[in-house]
Amino acid sequence: MTGEIEQISISKGGVPKYAVLQAEAGPHGLAGDVQKHPEIHGGPRQALLWITSEGLAELRSQGYDLHPGSLGENLTTKGIDRRQLRVGQRWRLGEIEITKRRAPCKQLLHYGEDIHKAIFDERVKANDPASPLWGLSGVYCAVLQSGTIRPGDPVTLLTTEA
Repeated sequence: MTGEIEQISISKGGVPKYAVLQAEAGPHGLAGDVQKHPEIHGGPRQALLWITSEGLAELRSQGYDLHPGSLGENLTTKGIDRRQLRVGQRWRLGEIEITKRRAPCKQLLHYGEDIHKAIFDERVKANDPASPLWGLSGVYCAVLQSGTIRPGDPVTLLTTEA
């Protein structure tokens, strides 16, 4: 699987996150990105949040006013099927590893009281990738190789599940 970075987003805490032209990715995330609740978000196993632009388009078609960065993601990609993202996969983008699926938080209620039901269900909670909602809430990633990333950079699957 190969796609590319559509947008890189950071914020001083909370959502939405805003586009930057490039970012330094390291073990604790992107330089300049701050988590409002570091006891819940961030850290080396949740350094980056990744969501696909195709998933955002699905949610827009359901009436949600979303754009890259809206759901708090650092990386918005295009050309990668969200349904194929799995914990343990390693991706070339610097090098990142998917560490866990993201459970929605109350910050997202800004986009509608039913946003959680649109992106997360019991099957996703049970780590069942057969859920039709798989990947809509995003996946957390660890940064294994630090470096500068930019929109347009390729994103390529290196390994399947660990």
